[in-house]
Amino acid sequence: MPEVRLIDDEGTQIGVLKTPDALVFAQERDLDLVEVAPEARPPVCRVLDYSKYKYEQAQKVKQARKHQQQITVREIKFRPKIAEHDYDTKKHHVERFLRHKDKVKVTIMFRGREVTHPERGTAILDRLAEELADLGVVEQRPMQEGRNMTMMMAPSKAVLAGKADAGEAPDEVFTEGEVGDVASTALQSPLGAEEPVAAASDSDEQAAAGVSDASEQAADADADSPAAATADAAADTAVS
Repeated sequence: MPEVRLIDDEGTQIGVLKTPDALVFAQERDLDLVEVAPEARPPVCRVLDYSKYKYEQAQKVKQARKHQQQITVREIKFRPKIAEHDYDTKKHHVERFLRHKDKVKVTIMFRGREVTHPERGTAILDRLAEELADLGVVEQRPMQEGRNMTMMMAPSKAVLAGKADAGEAPDEVFTEGEVGDVASTALQSPLGAEEPVAAASDSDEQAAAGVSDASEQAADADADSPAAATADAAADTAVS
């Protein structure tokens, strides 16, 4: 490039100079000649400290990335004849995704003749959106695509602002009569877990004491019996 439009280190436009003259201008100030607009005619160059310029540009990129919010789209699939327990499990997953500020694509998969009853899929999606209204908003209403019906949900303003409850439900929920009742109770009352242990220890001590008393009583009974008295007399005679 034979000529450049020069801007000095204070931002003042010097004008169009020949490239060697622009280099001399920068060197006299112990600075660098940096091309900032190569597409211009003539190209625009600035006189500046190139190391400082690179550092400032890197800081700008870093700040821009910090303010960017990366959005992840999750997908979860339902069946139109889904059981109530499976529905609750999948709804828990959707809730967890929304609390993590992810978008959720909910898909209803139809098979065979199920595709002739799209109202069943619509009912499931409408129910899900209503039950999770505090955590998510519907960005895309239920839409039929071949054998699939999809709905897009996004985190609500309360979730994005951090005002919604950030807690998560446990992965497993135990009901009465299941084996998990004991584990559930222990998790809910960790401080009271020592009381049953202490009670068990007391019971063991009482049982051990009962066994000891029974053994002593049995020994006393054997000592008072006629056979025991005869044996003692024979022993005394042998000694004498």
